[in-house]
Amino acid sequence: MRKLRNYKPTRFMAEDSHYSKEAADYAVAFIECLHHTKGTWAGKPFELIDWQERIIRDLFGVLKPDGWRQFNQAYIEIPKKNGKSELAAAVALLLTCGDGEQRAEVYGCASDRQQASIVFDVAADMVRMCPALSKRVKILGSQKRIIFEPTNSFYQVLSSEAYSKHGFNVHGVVFDELHAMPDRKLFDVMTKGSGDARTQPLYFLITTAGTDTHSICYEVHQKAEDILCGRKHDKTFYPVIFGAGRDEDWTSEEVWRKANPSLGETISVEKVRDACESARQNPGEENAFRQLRLDQWVKQSVRWMPMEKWDACAFPVNEKTLEGRACYGGLDLSSTTDITAFVLVFPPEDEADKYQVLPYFWIPEENVDLRVKRDHVPYDVWQRQGFLRTTEGNVVHYGFIEQFIGQLGERYNIREIAFDRWGAVQMTQNLEDMGFTVVPFGQGYKDMSPPTKELMKLTLEQKIAHGGHPVLRWMMDNIFIRTDPAGNIKADKEKSTEKIDGVIATIMALDRAIRCGGGGGSSVYDERGLLVL
Repeated sequence: MRKLRNYKPTRFMAEDSHYSKEAADYAVAFIECLHHTKGTWAGKPFELIDWQERIIRDLFGVLKPDGWRQFNQAYIEIPKKNGKSELAAAVALLLTCGDGEQRAEVYGCASDRQQASIVFDVAADMVRMCPALSKRVKILGSQKRIIFEPTNSFYQVLSSEAYSKHGFNVHGVVFDELHAMPDRKLFDVMTKGSGDARTQPLYFLITTAGTDTHSICYEVHQKAEDILCGRKHDKTFYPVIFGAGRDEDWTSEEVWRKANPSLGETISVEKVRDACESARQNPGEENAFRQLRLDQWVKQSVRWMPMEKWDACAFPVNEKTLEGRACYGGLDLSSTTDITAFVLVFPPEDEADKYQVLPYFWIPEENVDLRVKRDHVPYDVWQRQGFLRTTEGNVVHYGFIEQFIGQLGERYNIREIAFDRWGAVQMTQNLEDMGFTVVPFGQGYKDMSPPTKELMKLTLEQKIAHGGHPVLRWMMDNIFIRTDPAGNIKADKEKSTEKIDGVIATIMALDRAIRCGGGGGSSVYDERGLLVL
């Protein structure tokens, strides 16, 4: 058995726990009796790579004073092709066949049965290739069930479609690709009390990074990060995250090595290099590369706005010097508990000028702390800095916003206010009564595509100034764009993983500013037609 050099027990070992080399050696020896099952590695002994062996020694060798394992939940986040499926299969077999637990129930869980079967199939092949196990294990392929006959223990595949089945007596759960779980129901069923009757259940969660920051995976990821950084403490939780930092150069081979501990062993540098070059040539692949190869949480599958281009347009916007100038508003009302956005866009007065953007945002005052904890978004910081306003109570006070817009109308020459025709009926009526011209604005491709493409064009040409407003920047980075067969585009609120209300309001206001300009009534669309990107 190969020994891990310079091994020291995890820093998360509790003060009253101890490291049992005997227990750790046993777990490592069990796994290294297995064999790889795929590709060029098929048939070769499963020699744990250093990062894998460290995890196994920590999980199975760190014991409490009573002799049971300290860690009950392990979160392993790592890019694809680093050998996580093989490790997950080996852990499932160890819990089923090598843990000394009578009638152990071990489950392999994933978003669907096909995904859950990936680890199971690896485990089944490992059994077939191991004479000692194959004599004692029955494989029921059609049922996706492995039975270890000496202890009558089993390993069984479950998927999110089976979450309603209760009554589990869990000794072990292997969650594969936790980021792909459609909701938290199966996770809660399997981890909340299902192992209370066992002395040392283990929930082994292994995944690549995802895109949905409201998912159960991101919730666990956030807990792992908090523990790794010392912000939280949970002696039963074991966190491991391999990945590139948010601001690190995703094209750097040094960064690749940091994020991929198996690079050069289970992954060839050439394949990562080819994938990186492809992503550089096709920006639509960049987020997939960062998510799958570097384990970075990205906003959505396809990034629309290149944020470095948006940031380059953070030219100062002076509210004082804009007073009296013609401008156009975009109003995107939230539900009564969410963000409401109102954005003013000032068209340029000459060729040297830019389209200038003044955004305003509101949320209910009583919901700020809850939203910070739930969404992991710094609403409280933005509020203190003056970039986000609050209205009294736990719902948005539309009357307060109407008064605020009325005050803006005294400072600026607001020619029109565009709004979503499916909402804001009462407020728009009130704004009309206050003397504003309100214009309904459709949210389909016909109305949204031209100004959305113009927003991109103005950004790339640095002909827009937004002052670096952090709330608007956050929303701009959240956009998912939907495209129809004719090449028309629009921002998709349902697909975007976070709020984009301010961007919608900006697009509507920009459309009116482009069409009407400073008051001459001419439109840039009249001069050159619709922009096609």
